[in-house]
Amino acid sequence: MPKIADIELTPNPNARKFVLREPLTYGVARSYESAESAQGDPLAAALFAIPHVVSVFYVDTWLTVTQDGEADWNELARQVAVPIREAPGAAERTSDLLAGAMPDVQVTPREELSADTLQKLEMIESVLDQQVRPYLRNDGGDLHVLGIEGNVVKVHYQGACGSCPSSLSGTLSAIEYMVREIDPELEVMPV
Repeated sequence: MPKIADIELTPNPNARKFVLREPLTYGVARSYESAESAQGDPLAAALFAIPHVVSVFYVDTWLTVTQDGEADWNELARQVAVPIREAPGAAERTSDLLAGAMPDVQVTPREELSADTLQKLEMIESVLDQQVRPYLRNDGGDLHVLGIEGNVVKVHYQGACGSCPSSLSGTLSAIEYMVREIDPELEVMPV
């Protein structure tokens, strides 16, 4: 049962990052943007059962909860802490961690990509891993590249980044700048 080590602010005023003493998963991110999408994940479903919770994202030793802006964070944090503490740790869960890691998001299968597109995608992932994701994760979120369709790189923000104004302005512009260094014709679109 994970114990909460710290609760951190994020750039999104409606999100809080709960830092845990033991992992919930081993490297598999779980992201839910509705109670319906969280069915099958007992922790996420329990969090969505709490009024005002609109998004849940977790990986390894941290979990981000986003609320609708109507709740007092002091009270909401106390409510959210209960299902977090009752959740099994990663050592207790194995097979269900990989199933449905991102149930609401369509990812282009890599085998359907041309060699050129696959190479661009790998370069983009490398740049994001080095220059963007560490900062997003530090702030309680993440970014998943869904694929490249034509000249459009589709990305999906997770956790605190999902509804953060900074994600859709500054971060997106920075990502697009980096992507255009790889191919000037590419555009980035959040989904």
